[in-house]
Amino acid sequence: MDREAVLWSEEERARGSRPLLVMLHGWSYDETHLHRLITPRLPDEVVVASVRARIPEAGGYAWFPSAGNPIGDPRPQVANAAALDVLSWLETVEAPSIGLLGFSQGAAMAHQLMRWAPHRFAYCVNLAGFVVRDEQPGDAALGGTRPPVYWGRGREDRIIPPGALARTERWLARHATAEVHVYPGLGHDVRGQEIDDVATFVGKQITSAGGPDDFESPHHRR
Repeated sequence: MDREAVLWSEEERARGSRPLLVMLHGWSYDETHLHRLITPRLPDEVVVASVRARIPEAGGYAWFPSAGNPIGDPRPQVANAAALDVLSWLETVEAPSIGLLGFSQGAAMAHQLMRWAPHRFAYCVNLAGFVVRDEQPGDAALGGTRPPVYWGRGREDRIIPPGALARTERWLARHATAEVHVYPGLGHDVRGQEIDDVATFVGKQITSAGGPDDFESPHHRR
């Protein structure tokens, strides 16, 4: 990954000991997509680092190239290489807690990061994504801790195949404390009520980790 392309919501001197949320965009997008949509709605305390995927594709970037990686079922070795790349960068980042938020391919990446480093991340937000068909030693640890996961998807989403959704549902039932939202009228997208619900979920994770009570509810950044 291009470490210089990471889009931060705060300058380094302003990050301090604030909780970090790492954003991972979907296929053909870049680091500005989720940052633009979601960061303004998050609690002020959260520092966002929005990461650019490493493969140029379709006018943007991809975590898994289209060739040889069917939608919803990328090759595990490709997903693992991408996850290890991000984990290598995270070794240089200091934060009291780290959450993950991804859209589509980026959500698959978020889950894969948790599987590789099950004790590194406080929670995960999966937006219109899936879990990679893979097994990792970290799965057993996640089965014991069952970290909070928000899984939001559109009822009209025709991009992610039913088999990938079923795989994700089974995996979450065994490895997470999942909050599942299916939004009528929403396709393969992130918008509307879902963004408010994500902000509320992130605020709850900060509160449960000992943050200020007023982070329970989302509000616009000033």
